[in-house]
Formats: sequence, C-alpha cells, structure tokens
Amino acid sequence: MEFTPIARIQSDFSEKFGIPRQSGLVEELMATVVFEPGYRDLSALRGIDGFSHLWLIWEFSQVRRKGWSPTVRPPRLGGNRRLGVFATRSPFRPNPIGLSCVRLVEVRQERELGPVLVVAGADLMDGTPIYDIKPYLPYADCKPEAVGGFASRPKGADLAVDCPWELLQTVPEGKRAALLAVLAQDPRPQYQDDPGRVYGMAFAGLEVKFRVDGARLAVEEINSPPGGT
Repeated sequence: MEFTPIARIQSDFSEKFGIPRQSGLVEELMATVVFEPGYRDLSALRGIDGFSHLWLIWEFSQVRRKGWSPTVRPPRLGGNRRLGVFATRSPFRPNPIGLSCVRLVEVRQERELGPVLVVAGADLMDGTPIYDIKPYLPYADCKPEAVGGFASRPKGADLAVDCPWELLQTVPEGKRAALLAVLAQDPRPQYQDDPGRVYGMAFAGLEVKFRVDGARLAVEEINSPPGGT
C-alpha cells in the first residue's frame, strides 16, 4: 500500500526541538497547509469553512527507522519507564503516522500556491507531509468522560519566560507571542535539568538560546543562524 502526500505544512519549526508535544497546546502558533500541485483544487475544500477544527493525518518523516520496538520510553514519564508503543503517542511506531487536531483560521487563495489552509496550534515541523485532512466533529470526536491514562492532564505552561525587550524585538511582531508561549511550555527533554546548560532552538528562521533554572527560563540570545539572512 502506498500513500501520496496531499499537502505539506509550513511552520516556524525547521527542527524537531521545541515543537509542542501535542497539538493545541500553543494556540498562538500559526501554520499553513500548502497542497501539492495535483490537489490544488478549491472544490476539494468546499464546505470546510463550516468547521472550526480539523484533523491532520501526517508522517513522522524525520524518525523513519528499520524495524520497530514494542515498547518505548515516553518523555512524559521522564524517559525511565517503558510502556507499550500503542499506549503512547511516541513517533517511533511501526508506521510513523501522526494525528493532530488544529483550529482552522482561514481558507485563503494564493496566486502561486492555490488554496491554502491557515491553522492554529499545529505541532508539526516545517515540510511535514500530510496524507489526509478530516473535519473535527464535536458530537463524535469529543468524549468528556474519556480517561487519559498516564497523560490524563496536559503539561501546562509552567515556566516564567524572561526575554529582554531588545531581543524580543528581533522576532517578527506577529510571532512574538507564539515564541514566548512555546518557551513557557519548556522545550527541553523532560528528563534534563541542568541550570548551566545553554539550549538552542530554531524558530521562525532564528536561533533562540536560553537557560532554565527552576521555574524560570531566561533567553540569552536571538540570532539569525549561520548562513541565514
């Protein structure tokens, strides 16, 4: 069985590090679903603007591996406990398929790209192939009584972010709130806690360097990456 991507996402993340661990955690993040040339048909989107949210079905294209393991180490549990792969949302799966719920912000027609979808809250790396898009149906997809196992509660934005104004000004104005919200989620692997370590995160074409000490994240540099503009 072969699948052909129908679209790819344009997001502010050129690397995996820093991407929110689930969709919808950072609503300030905006991304664009750009259809492949063979699927740039506006009629395929007829009626989609009547839905507030969409499901994106996509590929973990950066974690392809030969073979698979029946157990994985979820970062949520500190990376020290093994659970069954089908009891987690780990990207290391027999078939590297991801599922994200995003908010539909706008359906836009562009001269060169045709119809595109602007979405909020996506947790996808830039260029990720998308295999299907389905509308989110509240009566069928929302289950208030559902039990969430070891991830029954979302990991909140629990860091206070200290970013000097002169550094924040180097970020495009429309992306500043998203960057601060991503940092507040604590991009580090959950098993790392080294106040002296400087972390680097690629975001919106910039390199953001920061340290974390307790519940405080301090941004130290925001630069264009080597070779960037």
